[in-house]
Amino acid sequence: MSPCPRCLRRTSLVGFLSVQISTQLAGRRRAEPILSLSDEQLIAAVGGSKKEEARRLVEGFDAGAALGEIATAGLHAVCRHEPLYPESLADLEDPPALLHSTAPPERLAELCAGPAAAVVGTRRPSAYGLEVARSLGRGLAAAGVTVVSGLALGVDAAAHRGALDVGGPTIAVLGCGADRAYPRTNRSLYGRVRTGGAVLAELPPGQAPARWTFPARNRIMAGLAAVTVVVEAAERSGSLITASFAQDLGREVCAVPGRVTSRMAAGANQLLLDGAHPVRGAADVLDLIFGVGGWSAGERPASAEDGLEAPLRRVLSAVENGDALDDAARRARMSASELRASLGRLELRGLIRRDGLGGYERTASAP
Repeated sequence: MSPCPRCLRRTSLVGFLSVQISTQLAGRRRAEPILSLSDEQLIAAVGGSKKEEARRLVEGFDAGAALGEIATAGLHAVCRHEPLYPESLADLEDPPALLHSTAPPERLAELCAGPAAAVVGTRRPSAYGLEVARSLGRGLAAAGVTVVSGLALGVDAAAHRGALDVGGPTIAVLGCGADRAYPRTNRSLYGRVRTGGAVLAELPPGQAPARWTFPARNRIMAGLAAVTVVVEAAERSGSLITASFAQDLGREVCAVPGRVTSRMAAGANQLLLDGAHPVRGAADVLDLIFGVGGWSAGERPASAEDGLEAPLRRVLSAVENGDALDDAARRARMSASELRASLGRLELRGLIRRDGLGGYERTASAP
């Protein structure tokens, strides 16, 4: 099957009116269901000086040319009338008429067939936030859960990288054309997600992002996911928009507790006060998806501690408990040079890090 002309036309119209939609939605935190309007209603609502040109686009639309542009961009397309369109998006008030994907429809359907979790957060996370996001991506993907995020700097990118660390499934949803690596600083990550998972976009190839397209793509992320996890988010973070869409859909919303003194954790901590599920690691999210312990048989999240030798475990335990490392080394009959080597190996594995005061602290690398 191939996307129907009506959905192809709709997508081209939305792309053509992107600037006008931005003007209409200026200053609004969430993308209102303006995309649920019919073509003529949309033109009348936002068209402005472009109304007649938009009507000509609709009347003279060339579906074959649109399909050619998609193919030239190296993309695939599936419309909401096709059986391979993700079923979970049907719950949206305004599901995308068409999804442009770097993956063929069959591969996209495979990625969307099982449970998915959206992992989102600030573009300027703390080191703790980055560690937690990557750990969540790794643990969820290792258990077969598709990790959905927006390829943005910070938490989004860390979640994708965690999933890719274990060769697990991941989907990046963009607020521009799926053929554009956005932001450009994540070009390498875009390529890895394109190879190992899928990059999705509602907008046609080559389309530039606009203010309204980010809340719009957030609704798609929430729609694809059974659970949305907010790692770190300020009080007016776009991640909270994703969480609000998830709540509207009746999906589970979770948050990772953050430092009460951190502005970047204020939004996530507020979600917890409002009743979101607290998340300490991938296991908490998996319990929500599969039921408590329902994922344990053969689906344990990957851990950086796997295969750790006993001496390294003793050193790691001392760091976790805040014990004096010299005392721990003596109890383990470990020389000073062996202790330094053990600390170096644990640091290389991402299990500990230097705390800036000459000591070490445990990271969030394990679920």
